[in-house]
Amino acid sequence: MSSPSEPIRFGTVGSPQTTPKSGTPAAIEHIRLLGMDHLEIAWVQSVRVSDKTCEAIRQTAEDHGVSLSVHAPYYINLNSQTADLMRKSDERLLQAARKGYLSGARDIVFHPGSYHEQPPESVYERVKEKLLEIRGILDEEGVTVTLRPETMGKSAMFGSLDEVIQLSRDIPGVMPCIDFAHLHARTGALNSYDEFASILKDVQDGLGQEGLENLHAHMSGIAYNDKGERHHLPLNEADLRYRELLQALLDFGVRGSIAVEAPEPFHVADALTLQATLRRLRDQQDEGDVEDSGEES
Repeated sequence: MSSPSEPIRFGTVGSPQTTPKSGTPAAIEHIRLLGMDHLEIAWVQSVRVSDKTCEAIRQTAEDHGVSLSVHAPYYINLNSQTADLMRKSDERLLQAARKGYLSGARDIVFHPGSYHEQPPESVYERVKEKLLEIRGILDEEGVTVTLRPETMGKSAMFGSLDEVIQLSRDIPGVMPCIDFAHLHARTGALNSYDEFASILKDVQDGLGQEGLENLHAHMSGIAYNDKGERHHLPLNEADLRYRELLQALLDFGVRGSIAVEAPEPFHVADALTLQATLRRLRDQQDEGDVEDSGEES
């Protein structure tokens, strides 16, 4: 069984499909039974959970040594084009943060919005203004979660790597969710060791060592075209060079959590594959270090 002290904790986005009964507490127990350390609660349609259930989630995660994040509803758009849509968007993110905090989650992942064919620079300023407002409300309420705008897989969506890093520089309590598959689909590139290293170097340059030691990421295979993401794929059907990605994470000393978004019924298998591959690469690296030190002595 894996340890909650693992430098990088793996899990699934949403309950593993092999969980024997419904409910997030059962999913947490099953994640631990599978030998993983993390669960991203998928409140992607709406946040409808009682405070009592939140307490049960928090206690179960604490008892089993499983860290939690929340994926907030898809319908958040910090560049909404009407006051009513903006109000609803704000409330979805606030509720995900409030209920996530009560549940013991400390990372709240969300899709930041759309450009709506507006200049990226002006959209950035609007998203920043809204996120500052929401962060201020949560701070006043003592909701000490990290808001994590996700890198997005389509060029029409706000959420480039530079944008989410800059938001994290400009707003305390905000850090990126780096979705490596989305970045690959968005650019058609960023799929080699050197390119993965460049992503991590950008995070390090923008956010310091904390950006690497407090990383939250998504991984999966992905189908894409010239407009970007189409849909997620299992690893064995995709072109994501995940071994090179995992090696880059090791070489940069990354710590944090990785949630796997492969489509069912593959997300458990893919999460376990990524976890096992990282450990194998780490063991090989450690063995090489021992051999090198033996030669020098």
